[in-house]
Amino acid sequence: MVHNYIFVGPQGSGKGTQAKIVAEKFNLCHISTGDLLRNLSGSMKEKVDEYMNSGQLVPDCIVLNILKQKLDSNNCENGFILDGFPRNIGQANELDKIVKIDAMFSIEVSNEEVVRRINGRRFCSKCTTNYNIYVQEIKPKKEGVCDKCGGKLLKRDDDNEEAIKKRLEIYFKDTQPLLRHYNTIRINGEQTIEKVNEDIMKAIKMLGFFR
Repeated sequence: MVHNYIFVGPQGSGKGTQAKIVAEKFNLCHISTGDLLRNLSGSMKEKVDEYMNSGQLVPDCIVLNILKQKLDSNNCENGFILDGFPRNIGQANELDKIVKIDAMFSIEVSNEEVVRRINGRRFCSKCTTNYNIYVQEIKPKKEGVCDKCGGKLLKRDDDNEEAIKKRLEIYFKDTQPLLRHYNTIRINGEQTIEKVNEDIMKAIKMLGFFR
């Protein structure tokens, strides 16, 4: 049976982590639209880079075209998890024209927890491995040092409280209405990675049982 899911949640909710775990368990295609756009090649990459490098959003028509090509590939024959798209109702309406979504998983955390987690994010300057000093499962063993290569851990310039709160405003304004558009399962994201995944897996089994 083919399963097509969307994972949403504010930055720092852990939705990307959960999307990867679930995709691996069910042999689904994990599609991060950010990664999809960054990994383009040829003339399409040049066109997309023009928008991204100038700080503009890539037009929906271009994103949808690239996304459709991915969905039509053999990698997605068992289904997929969309991570980072759609971001608003307009995009959802266009997505509905090309594919059926079985369910949306909303990984929910408080604004205070989002700020705390994002403030704790670090990445390795050498191998780019991601860490979080406040999340036990991905906390570096030694402060400021990458477990894998010994590289220096850095913090993104825009991972500051003011920028985080602005991102949250945009998320709740544009993305929250999607919860009424799709069959949405709300998941408590303020738990361990393992417990959040356990709740998602239970919900997926229930969906499969009742469908």
